[in-house]
Amino acid sequence: MIELKEGEFAPIIQNHPYALVAITKHGVELSRRLHKLFAQSDLYYMSKFEKGDEEAKGIQLFSGSVRLLLPTLFQQYKGIIMIISLGAVVRMIAPILQDKNTDPGVVVIDDRGENVISVLSGHLGGANELTHQVAAALDAKPIITTASDVQKTIPVDLFGAQFGWVWDSPEKLTPVSASVVNEEHVAVVQESGEPDWWLYDTPIPKNIVIYSSIEEAIEAKPNAALVVTHRLLPREEEVLVENGIVFRPKTVVIGMGCNRGTSVEEIESVIQETLIELDISIKSVKALCTIDLKKDETGLLEIVEKYGWEFIYYSPEELNMAGIEAPSETVYKYTGAYGVSEPAVRIYTGAEKLELVKRKSGNVTISVGVMPFGRRGGCEQ
Repeated sequence: MIELKEGEFAPIIQNHPYALVAITKHGVELSRRLHKLFAQSDLYYMSKFEKGDEEAKGIQLFSGSVRLLLPTLFQQYKGIIMIISLGAVVRMIAPILQDKNTDPGVVVIDDRGENVISVLSGHLGGANELTHQVAAALDAKPIITTASDVQKTIPVDLFGAQFGWVWDSPEKLTPVSASVVNEEHVAVVQESGEPDWWLYDTPIPKNIVIYSSIEEAIEAKPNAALVVTHRLLPREEEVLVENGIVFRPKTVVIGMGCNRGTSVEEIESVIQETLIELDISIKSVKALCTIDLKKDETGLLEIVEKYGWEFIYYSPEELNMAGIEAPSETVYKYTGAYGVSEPAVRIYTGAEKLELVKRKSGNVTISVGVMPFGRRGGCEQ
């Protein structure tokens, strides 16, 4: 049993991404039912409602104020589901809120299980989606108050999130979101990435206009803009995103060969310098590809781990089947492949034209490609 004391960290055991908390008799009954239906949850309730089967079912009992449990749950869990009155929850979580980028999603259920309410971190914390899941499990009513969800328009802070898109200029999220929900003229320009980003089964609102180029969008003088591109924008195009956000789709693929023992510092320096030269954002890199002889190369393993990139390697036979502009007898002599970086990129991206066919820099050979618009890469070979 967890004994909650002021100023102490609650000794919980986390097994799942979501915490389920109840403090009343009816709430405990409801929580036990939901715990069976929602397998991704760890259940916590007050020890005075002990049934005797808690240990066998992995239920954690606590004594003391639930307020003292919440700081630990906030640090440990992706989402917290509380069968507690909304007002009490708001008062208890107010002192421990940090930032919408890090706070967990918080969902509240009434004591009768009739309403499931998204309270905190609806988008980034996933509370809105969690609300729908819990409501479906309980056959309850989901209550979402986020404007973009209610109006069925673009949730700017989640735009392209299902594909792994990330944004530049997070300080623009609030004003751009305001333009979207206030039905102002919002331009969307997409140069790369997945085209199926619209989330609803209704038409795109009329205030959101898709333009074929940044130049066309600038001429239209929108109130706000969403630009989806792997490119670093030149100064003359930055005017569009003065009240706008650039989203980085995962479309850039790096092909690489290197001498055995090449340091991660040299590899990273070559990648950074090359991408800047090509006016490509490193945030758009999806994968690093090489030959299978390098699958245990420490520098390559360290760089993909640092940036969270996919690490793909191909056999010499696979590499030799790809079209190649600059075959090398020397590379073939040592690897059995006529090239490494160039064919690796061509295989993964399916692109006919590469941004950089091949460049040797110190101990590293690098090639760079961008996946054709709408292509997801790798698995589509």
